[in-house]
Amino acid sequence: MITEAQADDRFARHLMDEFAEITGLSGSKPARRYLWTDAFAVCNFLGIHRQRGEGRYLDLALRLVDQVHHVLGRYRSGDARHGWIGGRSEAEGERHPTRGGLRIGKPLPERAPGDPFDARLEWDRDGQYFHYLTQWVHALHKVHRETGEPIFRTWAVELAEVAHAAFVRSDSPMGAPRMVWKMSIDLDRVLVASMGQHDPLDAWIAYLELRSAAADAESAVTFGTLQREIDEAAMLCRGADWATDDPLGIGTLLISAYRLTTMILEHAVEDGESLGRILAAAEVGLAAYARGDPLAEPAARRLAFRELGLALGLHALERMLALAAGSQRLPKRLADLARYLPLAGRIDAFWCAGVNRQASTWLAHGDINAVMLATSLAPSGYLGS
Repeated sequence: MITEAQADDRFARHLMDEFAEITGLSGSKPARRYLWTDAFAVCNFLGIHRQRGEGRYLDLALRLVDQVHHVLGRYRSGDARHGWIGGRSEAEGERHPTRGGLRIGKPLPERAPGDPFDARLEWDRDGQYFHYLTQWVHALHKVHRETGEPIFRTWAVELAEVAHAAFVRSDSPMGAPRMVWKMSIDLDRVLVASMGQHDPLDAWIAYLELRSAAADAESAVTFGTLQREIDEAAMLCRGADWATDDPLGIGTLLISAYRLTTMILEHAVEDGESLGRILAAAEVGLAAYARGDPLAEPAARRLAFRELGLALGLHALERMLALAAGSQRLPKRLADLARYLPLAGRIDAFWCAGVNRQASTWLAHGDINAVMLATSLAPSGYLGS
């Protein structure tokens, strides 16, 4: 008789095996890469490898990193430009595949200079998203922690540097630095000028994580590399309103809180005030989300990957509560959030049901939905050390 946890792990492994096959990572199908999905997939493969000790899952993680760099680090098929983004030589691109950033992997080409802005169409157009780049920074960080190979940390730092330089702008009318939502593939044009609500927080957490890892490795060069970026991201976070009732946004807050918690406890990062602010925003969002009871809606009116982002955040909250039980350094308000934990089980169970995965809303985003479900069912790869 297998346990519920074993069943979840088995189904997560099935989802990831299927993802590898249908997106061209294993087997003979052409590569189909999308940066957000692939960042979570790398972490999932690492988690399965760590749990089962099967080398093929580590191979899949490393193969996926290589494929993302060689597909999304280069211009798309049909583009008049060729090779590595930014016009780097083949040798330079192979050594530093993230120095030009990474494309999103959207189905349509980026909006050309002079083309009118179409908000609906822009969602399907290629370019670069900051919050996708920070997810890939996190994935590379996890590969470095798993393999011990410094090159993955180097690529993560180089990506953080180029992303920050491109997306943090000082050309607003008031002169204050801000972040933009979307840049062109070459990072030379702003495609969407508004700032993502949590992008500065994503930046700050990702940079701190890299610096903490570098300190552990006693790498003075890497340790000092991101200080300016950390300071600017922290400045952008001051006074920010992070509260949202979007499930993926709430999940992002909880995951950020967990990652900061581990840095406070394991790396002597002193920023309990920011942790409290993140948790307060998550509590506001959870209360608003739960009042509407969106989980009572049928599958056809729900977006799985957004809900599963919330479920993953709630699994991170479970881990925070366990850490808080043995620490006097974590906010007392963590206990107040525990009442929302059952939402994760409802979300996971709903999308594990095969009938719900036949809905058009699931099938339209099949890759990202499957990978996010696997991450929520077996979160150790993404959340673990």
